[in-house]
Amino acid sequence: MTNAHAHIEGNRPLGKVYLVGAGPGDPGLFTLKGKALLEVADVVVYDALVSPPILSMVNPHARLLSAGKRRGYHSLSQPEITQLLHELAQQHAIVVRLKGGDPFVFGRGGEEMADLIEAGIDVEVVPGITAGVAVPAYAGIPVTHRSLSSSVTFVTGHEAAGKYRPEVDWRAIAQGSETIVIYMGVHNLPNIVKALTDGGLSSETPVALIRWGTRPEQDELIATLATIEAEMRATGFAAPAIAVIGAVVNMRPLLAACRPAVADIKSGAGIADPKILPSPPTTIGNPLARMDSGIV
Repeated sequence: MTNAHAHIEGNRPLGKVYLVGAGPGDPGLFTLKGKALLEVADVVVYDALVSPPILSMVNPHARLLSAGKRRGYHSLSQPEITQLLHELAQQHAIVVRLKGGDPFVFGRGGEEMADLIEAGIDVEVVPGITAGVAVPAYAGIPVTHRSLSSSVTFVTGHEAAGKYRPEVDWRAIAQGSETIVIYMGVHNLPNIVKALTDGGLSSETPVALIRWGTRPEQDELIATLATIEAEMRATGFAAPAIAVIGAVVNMRPLLAACRPAVADIKSGAGIADPKILPSPPTTIGNPLARMDSGIV
């Protein structure tokens, strides 16, 4: 598609921005709608944790722009990303903002979407599978279990400066949730562990750290709140990783042997036989329903 296909309505920007969740890394977990948008995009602004197999799905004629967004390696600040999306929407028909996981789960998607709406830019969110569910699953850890955990809390371990409140209430989480899933918490884990144990959580509570979850290089470190810091130092375990805290971690020895295979989009390995899958709908929605006609 080119911006010649865009419709001009007064001073409205020409294009539309799609906030697309790329999932945790395995291309087999990427949504059909997200893939279809990448194939017709004019420009894709992607985060650092989007996996190479998913980036390989992008329209070969599209511009690829890295927004960075890993700890210590921000190519662009958040205000710069928002401004870039404003500018791109005035130049291109289909702008994809590609984010790891789900845009609305610690992905700043809500902030970006609100800014775009305020600027009068058409915007749509395409949810993705969040790492807090998929990554533990690929390690053989269910975040809920009828005998072990009827509640789960998803929490960020890396808070923004100047946010609506000064810190996460770790004491309340320690006392109120049976499974705790922490995003972006590896660098702050010693402080988090202390806050949880001070809040009443047993130091013998199991902990799993899962790095590069759902990818071929997935790595796991299993310990307890009492031992996790020493284990991290001994092994050199580093970010990016999801932390799972709670009794559900003890399910890993039983379930890990049945973990899903990571999909290989070139060979088809790890992807279900399409003959046994249900037929896709003929229409997914604009602009996807018009891809065959070449009109967007």
